[in-house]
Amino acid sequence: MSTSVEIREGDWQTLGEAAGEIRRVVFIEEQDVPRDEEWDGRDPECLHFLALADGRALGTARLLPDGHIGRVAVLAEARGLGIGLALMEAAIAAARQRGLPAAELAAQTHALAFYERLGFEAFGETFMEAGIPHRNMALRLDA
Repeated sequence: MSTSVEIREGDWQTLGEAAGEIRRVVFIEEQDVPRDEEWDGRDPECLHFLALADGRALGTARLLPDGHIGRVAVLAEARGLGIGLALMEAAIAAARQRGLPAAELAAQTHALAFYERLGFEAFGETFMEAGIPHRNMALRLDA
């Protein structure tokens, strides 16, 4: 199945309804992340990314002002189509455009290899967030 993926970027007011629904399904329903941890109040200050294929919103991510990329989520039916990669490439490009020295994220440990393929390097100890093991990762943008 070759699907052309469109990445939109914008603020929470513009993309929040669709992005929020993807995050609700992936994090709250699938991964049992507590609602109050998912909705951390930081969405209005972030740049959001929404992946669409055939007009359907299938994935999302956000970039915080400090260069942290987070809330990367792709609906189960759309995994393996390159949507997560397209979202990450858009977020990295946006961080670079803003002149940030690095992009950072807290990766679920099962996804470390995915982020390593993008050039991220893990650092620090494994830690638990919302009952899921994570590691911090960084990608130098000024190298």
